Amino acid sequence: MKNWKVKFSSQTVSFFLEGKFAAIDKIVDKTNTFYITDENVYGLHEKKFKGKKTIVIPSGEEHKHQTTVDFIIESLLNFGATREAILIGVGGGVVTDMVGYVAGIYMRGVAVGFVPTTILAMVDASIGGKNGIDVGLYKNMVGLIRQPSFLLYDLNLLTTLPKHQWENGFAEIIKHAAIKDAAMMKDLARHDLTYYQKNKKALALLIFKNVKIKAKVVQEDEFEKGDRKLLNFGHTLGHAIENQYALLHGHAISIGMVYAAKISQVLEGFKDTGLLIDILKKYGLPTSMHFDINQALQIMQRDKKKTGASMQYVLLKKMGKAVYQNVPMKSLEKLIKLYS
Repeated sequence: MKNWKVKFSSQTVSFFLEGKFAAIDKIVDKTNTFYITDENVYGLHEKKFKGKKTIVIPSGEEHKHQTTVDFIIESLLNFGATREAILIGVGGGVVTDMVGYVAGIYMRGVAVGFVPTTILAMVDASIGGKNGIDVGLYKNMVGLIRQPSFLLYDLNLLTTLPKHQWENGFAEIIKHAAIKDAAMMKDLARHDLTYYQKNKKALALLIFKNVKIKAKVVQEDEFEKGDRKLLNFGHTLGHAIENQYALLHGHAISIGMVYAAKISQVLEGFKDTGLLIDILKKYGLPTSMHFDINQALQIMQRDKKKTGASMQYVLLKKMGKAVYQNVPMKSLEKLIKLYS
């Protein structure tokens, strides 16, 4: 397996980029390892979990809350998991977010590793140590930053991924290109989803490029004091409508990116909104929807990025170059309403 290591403040994380699920037994002590996955992944890959101590949770963002966390903790206690336990989250972003959170609080902290099974989890959600749960409509309101010991990438797990989940993950890939890599955006414009689904080599390279972008940004700003904020491009408004309308994360972020690009036109002179919209559409992502603006703004008032009467909003100066600035909430309201 190709092992790429990244040193963070309190943990060196191993990225096994050409891994196989079965190789986990070579990485960890299987006698003290506990697997946590959701019903969808377990149903598709039940044989892979044979003989492993496995906790199966309900699938979906609507279950990313404290009740599910309590269920996981009670299951660990029933298994007799000690402080020496290693938790392994196998699934998409909802699973890795919750398992990372449980690992941070169970017996004041146990080791954790991830096997991401979706594009979104592989390129974004499982990287960087952000773990947490939702509170009502408010995304990731409770959580902690704590790095996993390892991430294992088995691209064969993507063969069972439905098309809408491929599209969902490519929203974060397009986001990375928009904020950090104009050349990658050109590659995305030249190809389409089918190309990456059929070309495993190209997909592996694309995923590795995105892993490097996310890991490098986090490495330089692990606790989101500076440039890590750029990873929130499209997320401020996107999070405000995601749970409200039960949208897939990538779909909500896609819409949020379009609004952020249009706001960037006004505040930063950004000129490529049309290109961004075309690429999002090319990868099957929505670029507009009708939503309750006032309720979205009300949810944004509780966003962690809000400071006083302003919101730290990520904007584009040009493709591949993002900035963040404090935008007064009143100005944001006007601009969001202008483009709705």
